[in-house]
Amino acid sequence: MDMNQYLSMFIDESNDHLQSLNENMLLLEGSPSDLSIVQVIFRSAHTLKGMAATMGFEDLAALTHQMENVLDLVRNEKLAMQDFIFDTLFKGLDALESMVQDITEGGEGKADVSGIVASLQAIVRGEDLSAAGAGAEAKTSASDPSANTAIQLDGFQYSVLNQSIADGHRVLYVDVHIRENCQLKAVRAYMVFDLLERSGEVIKSSPSVQDIEQEKFEHSFSLYYITQMDPAELEQQILNVSEIDKVTVMELDQESLQQMNEMGKASQEAAAVAEAPSKEEAPETTAPSAAPEQAVQKQAPQSSAAKTPAKSSGATPSRTIRVDIERLDVLMNLFSELLIDRVRLEQLASEVQNHALTETVEHMSRVSSDLQDIVMKLRMVPVDTVFNRFPRMIRDLAKSLDKKVDLIITGAETELDRTVIDEIGDPLVHLLRNAVDHGIEPIADRISAGKSETGTVNLRAFHSGNHVFIEIEEDGRGIYRENILKTALKKGVVTQEQAAAMSDDEVNQLLFAPGFSTAEIISDVSGRGVGLDVVKAKITSLGGQVTIYSTPGKGTNFSVQLPLTLSIIAAMMVKMGSEKYAIPLSSIVETAIVRKEQIRTVHGNKMVEFRGQHIPLISLSRIFNIKDFNENEENETEIIVIHKGERLAALAIDEFIGQNEIVLKGLGKYLPQIKGISGATILGDGQVALILDPNVFIR
Repeated sequence: MDMNQYLSMFIDESNDHLQSLNENMLLLEGSPSDLSIVQVIFRSAHTLKGMAATMGFEDLAALTHQMENVLDLVRNEKLAMQDFIFDTLFKGLDALESMVQDITEGGEGKADVSGIVASLQAIVRGEDLSAAGAGAEAKTSASDPSANTAIQLDGFQYSVLNQSIADGHRVLYVDVHIRENCQLKAVRAYMVFDLLERSGEVIKSSPSVQDIEQEKFEHSFSLYYITQMDPAELEQQILNVSEIDKVTVMELDQESLQQMNEMGKASQEAAAVAEAPSKEEAPETTAPSAAPEQAVQKQAPQSSAAKTPAKSSGATPSRTIRVDIERLDVLMNLFSELLIDRVRLEQLASEVQNHALTETVEHMSRVSSDLQDIVMKLRMVPVDTVFNRFPRMIRDLAKSLDKKVDLIITGAETELDRTVIDEIGDPLVHLLRNAVDHGIEPIADRISAGKSETGTVNLRAFHSGNHVFIEIEEDGRGIYRENILKTALKKGVVTQEQAAAMSDDEVNQLLFAPGFSTAEIISDVSGRGVGLDVVKAKITSLGGQVTIYSTPGKGTNFSVQLPLTLSIIAAMMVKMGSEKYAIPLSSIVETAIVRKEQIRTVHGNKMVEFRGQHIPLISLSRIFNIKDFNENEENETEIIVIHKGERLAALAIDEFIGQNEIVLKGLGKYLPQIKGISGATILGDGQVALILDPNVFIR
């Protein structure tokens, strides 16, 4: 085995471990005292660290080691999980994923993670863990506005800053003052930190980031910052943030850094002396938090003891292997050729009328059918491989929007063709972000509407016939017809007359118009008019469709219909003159024969009655210029009724050949995209038949 194969194994297994870490961290966030989950997380982190060290990816191994130190304290009940610890560990996971992605793309997996490492080490040392300590910092800030003018660094932070100066980076000391009358000072502070993190690394702030997020500060904060930006340019950028009153940016050399740190130590000692009298209250403050910790200590041995025997009862040998995707593609192509030859053999056997040959061909057909099922199942992948990255995304998105959202996933075991799985991820990301941002209301709005403050987003997958449906449903504000039409009229998407005549479903479909957005504020999440049009284009290119169901005030459901597979499909073979065509069975409602007198002409278009309604009759011979067939010359015309959602149309054909399973082949890069044709297939007699795309014929 060469090094490339080892690297491929490392990347695959690293991604598996990172996914496991993300999933279990989310579980732990819901049950912070469950030590069994911590054990699982620790084992994954430990394995990942060992793999990275073995492969020589030292940065990845070092960061994982620091995360492991925090988890070790938690699993040994020396540290209780808190919100800022979760946030720091999640930042670490994001950095690890970036490193693995860099390795996947041929890099060395290096990244500047000094800020995350510093935070993890601070957690291990016990900094910012007690409410009393946080309160002390808040009091210090309140009583002395100048308390933020000097920050004490620990040994690691100081060495990181000192080395950065030696390496030619700029180390800046930034002091920010927010206007006294600002109502959302934590939001303004977040905007400043977000701006800083785009061009550098914040090493330490005072007050801490956690206190700033919880508004446990007055109207100013200070921080050490590593960057390459010009100090004057950075100062101006921060001043451009709304409601920032004053900014001081000072560039430090090694000497001034040492002086600032000494000032920070002096300030810290002075604050400790000032707070000394209040230590008498400490027993009362810490007593309530001791009881839950004791309860955890009593319960932990029981839960671990209950689970240990099951794990130690004997290791089950792995029954799965990793197979390169290209090998599956080759297998599929070879089977496609076998399927074509099977159909040809069946045709020849029926012509020869030899009993022994017919029996042999029938047996081969049964075996190849079983083989076809196995090959198809090999290509089928559970949608869980796509769904499993969404809980973390929803958690981060809800936090950034200050909303509470529960994501409920059902049907994750539903399987789809790998080709579809590879393409469906991005459209679902757009739909989920849209559901959380546009659909779920802010907490205050939900409470005033009589709803639970926590919104619910349901992500469902299920089979129906030859299709898989993926639904994203939320219990948010719903879609209001007048709001969509107001935006559509403003952007010139529809006219006033068209708007008045549109049904609710047609109005909802306007959301998929390019550049359409109802967001009033442009943000990183929405408002740029990019998203739902991309969703529809991608799903349509996969042979699927998306439908919107909404009840104003109650919520919205985006339903995505996708073909089960894109490789082998069941189709109805038809003939028109001397040409043969295939129509996917999934698009066919039924077949029928209509007489000439049953065909009506309405506004110049041919229509035929079907089950109490008139539907358009489409002439394929005219569309494809088939010279040796014209349905107008026939007294009776065979038709195939097709559907696109709830809309129907009839295709006029010459003759039915029968139902077949066909291999879908692309037309190749040398032929342009042909309207109404989705591909081609090779028949048993060697002829090529074009595969129709019924969606194109229905508008």
